[in-house]
Amino acid sequence: MAYWESFAPYVTVAEKRAKAEKKLKALRKKNPDIRPVVIEGRTIAGTWWGKSWNTNLESYADYSNRIGRGRSYVRHNAVLDLQIKSGLIESLVQGTDSRPYKIRIKIKTLKKNTWKNIKKACQGEFDSLQELLNGKFPKSLSNIFTDKKSGLFPAPGEISFDCSCPDWADMCKHIAAVLYGIGAMLDTKPELFFTLRDVKMKDLVSGAVKEQTSDLLRKAGQKSSKVMDASDLSEIFGIDMEESPTPEKARSKSKKKPAKKPAAKTKKTSARKVKKTKPGKKVTTTDKKVPRKKT
Repeated sequence: MAYWESFAPYVTVAEKRAKAEKKLKALRKKNPDIRPVVIEGRTIAGTWWGKSWNTNLESYADYSNRIGRGRSYVRHNAVLDLQIKSGLIESLVQGTDSRPYKIRIKIKTLKKNTWKNIKKACQGEFDSLQELLNGKFPKSLSNIFTDKKSGLFPAPGEISFDCSCPDWADMCKHIAAVLYGIGAMLDTKPELFFTLRDVKMKDLVSGAVKEQTSDLLRKAGQKSSKVMDASDLSEIFGIDMEESPTPEKARSKSKKKPAKKPAAKTKKTSARKVKKTKPGKKVTTTDKKVPRKKT
């Protein structure tokens, strides 16, 4: 706590919230695209992604004694704006000053080898992106994601920050509030976590989905209403899928017989009729009987 805060007048929770709401309205007039962190109830995060983010930060001794300073701030809706980009977080936090403090937090992007190993572990474990976003996956994957050395979540050594407030602490309560605010935001937009770490979320499911699609089309032989093609799956899962070779159409079991040619009509003759016998031979008869000569 800074020296001047020891003599600061007590401010109730209701007054802090009212001050933050008033400032938020003023900021929205200038910038309608701001993203405030609004906490409903006493729980900061409720989903797997939000809880795991906060738990990861609290698990490190470097942060466990300091990050708690921001809980009250984020609960009072003091985080007026929180923008998450690749490797960068920019935020505005309402403090004792009339102007909100500006915070910049840099987080190193995920190492390529780490991401490669995680993708390999996830092969065939997801049927859709929604499963991933909802945090519904085997416990073994949960352990892989949260591993301190080779997981998805950043360690203190990968995080650097700066705040415009006059507090000389390494991590002031405004920065701590933003870190908790990230966990709260991941509750509704877990895809931002992958944006922050500069990796593609769809990579964790695209390989498995493409493999299943190829198998279905190969076994089907021909397209039916029960088999979706790659373009349909691409729209459902939001995955850019490579085009798989179109299976050959199954040949019909019964071949169509050529139509019979109409028989050629022979001209009727009163004198002769031609009877067909063996190929190349013809027998000629007459209609009238020829009397035999008497001998």
